[in-house]
Amino acid sequence: MHEPPLKTLVVDDEPLATERLQLLLARIGGVDLVGTASDGESACRMAEALSPDLLLLDIAMPGMDGIDVARELGRSPQRPAVIFVTAFDQFAVSAFDVDAVDYLVKPVDPKRLERALERARAHIEWRSGVGAEEAAPPGQYLEEFWASDLSGLVRIRAIDIDRVSAERDYMRLHVGARSWLIHHSMAALEEGLDPATFVRLHRSAIVRRDFISGFQRNASGRWIARLADGAEQPVGRLYADCVREIAGR
Repeated sequence: MHEPPLKTLVVDDEPLATERLQLLLARIGGVDLVGTASDGESACRMAEALSPDLLLLDIAMPGMDGIDVARELGRSPQRPAVIFVTAFDQFAVSAFDVDAVDYLVKPVDPKRLERALERARAHIEWRSGVGAEEAAPPGQYLEEFWASDLSGLVRIRAIDIDRVSAERDYMRLHVGARSWLIHHSMAALEEGLDPATFVRLHRSAIVRRDFISGFQRNASGRWIARLADGAEQPVGRLYADCVREIAGR
């Protein structure tokens, strides 16, 4: 038995971006494109009239932006699922604050879009109670980041990040011997990263759990985390309970 197609509304103020999404959706299948909108106000009116299952929603638009649209539609009992599609990475944390199913950075990779649509379908089914007793809600955690370097933009998978360190208003993502700066807050990253995979050890540090090789106490009795690359990360007093939780004690 085939699943019903996702009734989808595409919202983007760039005609070429809208056209590209339409072409990608046609190739992937399983989607019923019910309309397109070029601004936030039109998107809200069309969503009310058409009751789509899903919005593929740009963020940076004149007037009412995509975050505002998602927040407005989120008040509706029949709120659609939202996948943000944007040229910028700095809105990712705000996107998940409004319960976005996924966050895609342009130019959209077809495989990545296909995976996002699968997540949207799972989210809609869970929200409507299909299998809700057996299944946990679909993941709402950040899967990737986009950071600038000399060659342009680099995609960094969350699962590849060894640790995150704070540098004033920026966070440094450490992946092996390389690192990149992104403009997010530590608190937002702590909320956005999967707690089953990452743990906050200090007000200025988040570490991937399997990157921690052990703990030891220093001369003053404070815990120090030993990391897989040989580095050491002090554990803040407010986060000392994490040592017992990780060690199972």
